[in-house]
Amino acid sequence: MQGADKGHSNRLDGHDLRVGIVQARFNDALTSRLAEVCIDELLKLGVNRKHIEHVTVPGALEVSVALQAMADSERFDALVALGCIIRGETYHFELVANESGAAVTRVSLDHHVPIANAILTVENQAQAEARVEEKGRDAARVAVEMANLLDDLL
Repeated sequence: MQGADKGHSNRLDGHDLRVGIVQARFNDALTSRLAEVCIDELLKLGVNRKHIEHVTVPGALEVSVALQAMADSERFDALVALGCIIRGETYHFELVANESGAAVTRVSLDHHVPIANAILTVENQAQAEARVEEKGRDAARVAVEMANLLDDLL
């Protein structure tokens, strides 16, 4: 039945969940803050610190390779992609933004693991700074909610 409530809630209970985080180091001041906020929110949601694995990679295009390795390990209930792509003067912005987003989605679908994609794509530094706190928290919430939903559905 379309639109019918099947009893699934938007559970934000991170107890017993294992979460992997992949952070791009490019624009490190911003991505490190994304990671701090995300980890803090995961802890608030009940994820045990020892069940959070945080790794870094050079840039947004490398995020999906690390996510794929984590997904292949089958040790995680959810994954988080963190990065920041700021528009420059060349087409490179579109390439990195489009390809990194598509690759993150592909890993999620191929491995049936939820991935909260918090790779920011912004016009400038000010836009990035304005979004870091909210997007870091959102990534944690999305990861926990989707891990619980998939657990209910599968």
